[in-house]
Amino acid sequence: MIKTGNPVISIYTEMTPNPETMKFVANKLLYPGKSIDFPDENSAAPSPLAQELFTFPFIKSVFIASNFITLTKTNGTDDWQDVIPTIKQFLKEYLEDGKAVVNEEAVATMKQESSNEVSADDDDVVKRIKELLENYVKPAVEMDGGAIQFKSYEDGRVNLMLQGSCSGCPSSMITLKAGIEGMMKRMIPEVKEVVAEAE
Repeated sequence: MIKTGNPVISIYTEMTPNPETMKFVANKLLYPGKSIDFPDENSAAPSPLAQELFTFPFIKSVFIASNFITLTKTNGTDDWQDVIPTIKQFLKEYLEDGKAVVNEEAVATMKQESSNEVSADDDDVVKRIKELLENYVKPAVEMDGGAIQFKSYEDGRVNLMLQGSCSGCPSSMITLKAGIEGMMKRMIPEVKEVVAEAE
């Protein structure tokens, strides 16, 4: 039955480099221009959608971005092909009903994470690091259903947080060291090392 007044939502899936993670893409903006990571059920309070996704017993983490959701399942649970139809149908109905994806007021009360956005307080090296992350790294990583968040820079060492499909991905350390660290060292000579912080 087609509901009148609400847009018809379509959801398609994309595999990610992380075999435990699947990217669910919507034809609707979910969290425009932003992303938020819920590494476990206890962190999901700011997102009614994430809270409901965690009711599925096989969901380990939820990452919500502009127009996609990346879900990571627990190790040893059902194959993705067995659960994709259920998740797609759930997301379609949830979004067509116009339910809230993220509660901005609840997000505002969360511990403020470091951001890739350049601020007036950033020194020149940090500004260049953030601009590189935003312009070169973010688009590529989002295609794989993940995000990389700037945490800090000190004495030539850049600390980043891996989120979504990047978190726990077997190939993420190769991407971090061979790709991101190599690019940063070439483009920003002050950078000597790039490391991933645990959540």
